Amino acid sequence: MTVEVSPSAEVQATLAGSAVRALEFPGRTLRRHRSRFIGSVLRFGISPYLLGADLAALSVGVVVAGGLTGSLLVLAAATLLLNAGAGLYRSRLSLAVLDQAPDLCVRALAAAAAASALGVILVDGRQTSRLFVAAGAYCAAALVGRGVVFAAVRWVRRRGIVAHPTVVLGAGQVGRQVATALCEHPEYGLRVLGFLDSDPLLSDAERPAPLLGGEENLVEIVARTGARQVVIAYAAWPSSSVVDIIRTCDRLDCELFIVPRLFELNHRAGRDIEVVWGLPLIRLRRAPFRHFSWRIKRVVDVAVAASALVACAPLLAAVAFLVRREGGPGVLFRQQRVGLDGRPFTLLKFRSMRPADNVESSTRWSIADDDRVGPTGRFLRRTSLDELPQLWNVLRGDMSIVGPRPERPHFVHEFANSTPRYLARHRVPCGMTGWAQVHGLRGDTSIADRARFDNYYIENWSLWLDLKIVVRTVAAVLNGEGR
Repeated sequence: MTVEVSPSAEVQATLAGSAVRALEFPGRTLRRHRSRFIGSVLRFGISPYLLGADLAALSVGVVVAGGLTGSLLVLAAATLLLNAGAGLYRSRLSLAVLDQAPDLCVRALAAAAAASALGVILVDGRQTSRLFVAAGAYCAAALVGRGVVFAAVRWVRRRGIVAHPTVVLGAGQVGRQVATALCEHPEYGLRVLGFLDSDPLLSDAERPAPLLGGEENLVEIVARTGARQVVIAYAAWPSSSVVDIIRTCDRLDCELFIVPRLFELNHRAGRDIEVVWGLPLIRLRRAPFRHFSWRIKRVVDVAVAASALVACAPLLAAVAFLVRREGGPGVLFRQQRVGLDGRPFTLLKFRSMRPADNVESSTRWSIADDDRVGPTGRFLRRTSLDELPQLWNVLRGDMSIVGPRPERPHFVHEFANSTPRYLARHRVPCGMTGWAQVHGLRGDTSIADRARFDNYYIENWSLWLDLKIVVRTVAAVLNGEGR
């Protein structure tokens, strides 16, 4: 006799669930692989795709104009450079073709005018009409191409394939507005992880995201959560604290946005202002040492230091001979200074006098009026020739050609306690000359002024600013404006 045993309800449910999962598995796998593929494609950001769209649009312009010529190559190069200079290849929170249409068209016409003028000078003016036809065709094709790229980016953002982890500093009414807008509109591409505020104005029920800690935990929270964006909203912090927070973000691999004061006046959207559901956010400039051009600065440092050491070898030997003759053996003076991120290093100089002991060397502020400085030492200090051995420090990577001047540990500790934001000078490598020095802030001058000038240099750094400082330094040395 055969006995039929019916499976229990629990077993039936388990089997049914397994069957459903088996049926759904191929679809889930396909969606997961698709998301991973799209995420990997977009890991380099939107810039390469905008550039590709512009290259395709320029190709359309060339075809419409009747073929490639030298003038059209100039048009293409000028268009790409002008677009890059205007930030038209940067990723933005709000992506709209019509917002960029005026900038694209104006720069394309400017590039056509420049290429036309160059053609008139070098050849003749017969290419002018073709250039403007190509520019017009480029504008139309570029708008279509960007429309496609923007639509694709908004699509992947809405589905959470691209969602940058974000923390909001300030758990007040403005912080809630920002967080709510980002949570309800994923097309901006920012996923709110939570708030940071040591004195939150909102209760747990009023916050659209959890409280992660106080603002003093910023570095820890960013490291732990992998946050890529930080939004600073209004909070009960003094302005000085906000400045410190912003400078802390300089050392983190994250973008920084800030809700401007009086934001209700509706700041006009522009290159550095994003609008999130009616709320303006100022995108702060990235720290200079996070730009590619900062690597160029290091290459220039090495090239200049190596070349200068070779070219100045006879001068270095002559100075060493004079120093030894005046003060005896030991022509180089070694002194501990504080460099990048507060790390100590040994700075080299030609000796202009022999200190009584290491304590004097470490703690005496100035020897400008010391009777022990002989004629050779005074000449070296007046002409700044005693600084030449620091080229070796530059070559080693202890210093840069241009940057805040390094100070001794004793005085760094002293000035850090008496001068606001003095330690912020150590965000970049120190230099042989700097923005403060070319403004006469050397020797016995205001430390607060030096810190202000040095921090200005760091936050407004460019290769052009470095060149200006070098030129002004050479002029000061030639004029005998030493210490």
